[in-house]
Amino acid sequence: MAGLLALALAPAALAQDGLSVPHERYQLDNGLDVVLAPDTSNPIVHVQLWYHVGSKDEAQGLTGFAHLFEHLMFQGSANSPGEYFTPLQAVGAAINGTTNSDRTNYFETVPAHELPLALFMESDRMGNLLPVLDQAKLDNQREVVRNERRQRYENPPYGEAFADLMAMMFPEGHPYHHPTIGSHLDLQNASLDDVKAFFRTWYVPNNATLTVVGDFDPAQARTLIAEQFGWIPRGADPTPITAPPVVLPEPVVDIQTDKVPDAKVWIAWHAPALHAPGDAEMDAVASLMCNGKDARLQQTVVKETRIARDLACFQYSRELGSAFIVQATAAEGHTTDEVVDAVMAGFATLVDGQPPAAEEVQAATASFESGFYERLATIQGKAGALSSYLYFQDDPDWLQEDLDRYLALTPEAVRSAAAAVVGAPHVALHIRPAPPADVATEGGAE
Repeated sequence: MAGLLALALAPAALAQDGLSVPHERYQLDNGLDVVLAPDTSNPIVHVQLWYHVGSKDEAQGLTGFAHLFEHLMFQGSANSPGEYFTPLQAVGAAINGTTNSDRTNYFETVPAHELPLALFMESDRMGNLLPVLDQAKLDNQREVVRNERRQRYENPPYGEAFADLMAMMFPEGHPYHHPTIGSHLDLQNASLDDVKAFFRTWYVPNNATLTVVGDFDPAQARTLIAEQFGWIPRGADPTPITAPPVVLPEPVVDIQTDKVPDAKVWIAWHAPALHAPGDAEMDAVASLMCNGKDARLQQTVVKETRIARDLACFQYSRELGSAFIVQATAAEGHTTDEVVDAVMAGFATLVDGQPPAAEEVQAATASFESGFYERLATIQGKAGALSSYLYFQDDPDWLQEDLDRYLALTPEAVRSAAAAVVGAPHVALHIRPAPPADVATEGGAE
């Protein structure tokens, strides 16, 4: 049995006056972080494996690799050839994976007695993927990804809007400038050696977190994990990707015409990073300005003046820097320029004329608090929370601290955060219907 570096040998007790998930955390000698959280409410187990790599960690000219591996990791490994799904689906498992700019995760929910199978499958593709990764698999899956890019980004109306917005916000060379799915050119030019080198850098046990939640015996799970993952060699510690905050000297505006049914606009500002001071406050700004029929911009821009047909806003929180985004559809007879002016006027009122009322902040706080409890109602939600907090805070049980950010919100703190964010230069992307003769033909470009 591989040696264990114990970080918390006894499950954490549920705090009497705080939000917590009973768990234990330890680390294998090869650096794999492990979190175990028994939950006997149902005879199932959920396994999550997070790799601390996302599209932000890709080099220029080699984009899309993190998402490409989300596909390649399901193509079989040395001791389990064939589709990854096959043996797990045979026992009724639910399986998937996701990739974003900051991380990649893989997960499966299995009947409790199939935990050994789930752990074997995850360990084999961590330690034994490269021996069976060949040119044919790479060629096949890169075409799958390129087709996904066409279907999700290029062919649907407004499909590339978010990627264009991020490219406008973050300059070329910034880790967030390119979309997670990468570019056709980079995917097409990727060599097998390039792809394998990316895997060797990032998909190592000392750059991963394994979380197991559900109906299992902790002692048995520790033995299984040591057997299945302890043999995998530690890799070189990857260099964390960093980037200074982006400050726009002036507004950036792009007006596009395309074959779309309506005129839409996306307005975005740079905002505090995930978990940083001001991040929770901007969640509250989104809530009181846009979320719900009584939200301020819903009342003024959609219902009263009817300048916009619909409107939404959200704080897009990320590790290296967030974006506060408003998106809206211009109503018939109105333009996206009018929408931008109305939105700006609404934020000016929030900051300078009518600051948040205590009742508005309390309503937002209550919504956030209920969301925390809803997330912990399932073993999948618990596993996601534990994995996320371990990754971003080095503390899987950072639940109460996270919730406290919202419980401590005050009207002045919300107003001040809004002033700092929306008082800075913004980015605006307008996409308007084009006359038939002027319709662009960019979709599916090579």
